[in-house]
Amino acid sequence: MNLLFISLAGIVSVGAKGIYTDLLREFISHGHSVYILSPVERIGKNEEHVIQEPGVQIVKVKTGRIQKTNVIEKGINTILIEPRFKSAVKRYFKNVHFDLVLYPTPPVTFTNVVKFVKKRDGAAAYLMLKDIFPQNSVDMGMLSTKGAKGPIYKYFRRKEKMLYDISDYIGCMSPANVDYLLKHNPDVPSGKVGVCPNSMEVRDLSLTAEEKTGMREKYGLPTEKKIFVYGGNLGKPQGVPFIMECLKSQMENPDAFFLIVGSGTEYGKLEAFFNQSKPTNMRLMQSLPKDDYDRMVAACDVGMIFLDHRFTIPNFPSRLLSYMQAKLPVLACTDPNTDIGKIIVDGEFGWWCESNDSTAFAETVQECLKADIKAMGGKAYQYLLDHYTAEQNYAIIMHAVSQSKRRLGGSSF
Repeated sequence: MNLLFISLAGIVSVGAKGIYTDLLREFISHGHSVYILSPVERIGKNEEHVIQEPGVQIVKVKTGRIQKTNVIEKGINTILIEPRFKSAVKRYFKNVHFDLVLYPTPPVTFTNVVKFVKKRDGAAAYLMLKDIFPQNSVDMGMLSTKGAKGPIYKYFRRKEKMLYDISDYIGCMSPANVDYLLKHNPDVPSGKVGVCPNSMEVRDLSLTAEEKTGMREKYGLPTEKKIFVYGGNLGKPQGVPFIMECLKSQMENPDAFFLIVGSGTEYGKLEAFFNQSKPTNMRLMQSLPKDDYDRMVAACDVGMIFLDHRFTIPNFPSRLLSYMQAKLPVLACTDPNTDIGKIIVDGEFGWWCESNDSTAFAETVQECLKADIKAMGGKAYQYLLDHYTAEQNYAIIMHAVSQSKRRLGGSSF
């Protein structure tokens, strides 16, 4: 089978670790040929180019800035991605017959690319719904359904509906995402929607007690306290003002230490808080290389997830998997619409509180300090093996595509 994977992820090698590359390696291990369209931004001497690997061809399509830029430039360049990717299919893959097109959101502007490959090759189309846009931007106040920004919202909402329509199957990150999609898009048949969660090629990244001590000493972290770690993006979706409220509530906690590792548009607010408050039981660090970050996380005791309370869409951050892989229980502070907290609590590998109540956060921290961290971390790792492996996701996708093929009257793989 020939698979075309289209994404804004900056893929330069399928050997790299990541939720998409781990899944693509699974396809390759089953004998499929993988073709990838991934952007390279028009910065400096960057040029469009092709990367060849065994069983893989990666085309880096030249685009405008879509990362670390203002909203207007990002929006315009996101719209322009579609014709550039479609042109790349025609130029680089004109002699390749695709059986499956696999594409995650963001963005929602791949409709014409997918439609072209479906019409040309009769390929099946599978959408991995990682981001419900434009509603997430409405929730964060970056877009609105009315006023000056109303036409922009309506344009992207129309593109979103078109993407759902052209897709033969839609894989959502969790049951709450399935429910949300069907409730707000009644024209989408329920039979072509199911759960396809974030996944990874699992490695046991936990550390021994001696290794944990060594890592903590290396980075000047306390060896006798329970360390709560947050690692990842620090932007509007994480609700940084609430994170600061939570940290303020813990500045006098003698038993806990809080480590924040990340970068993003809201990093400066946290940096200003640390510079002004100078907390002795907390530390803020810029992003680390992935291997160093993985070992740093594994040297901690509890992983934290934060989501802004304004969200009406059920986000499901992929950083959950990195905590579980390191055998850490998880403390999730989120809006009530996502089911990530329910899954964590029901799986008995963590805690949940709403992300508008710093008092509840403080009380939950005390629960964490009294818990059997090692046992709960073991449950987190087992839950990861049972539900979130790349191998399981490969099976989910192949089964759904085969079902879709039969439903549409085509032959299965």
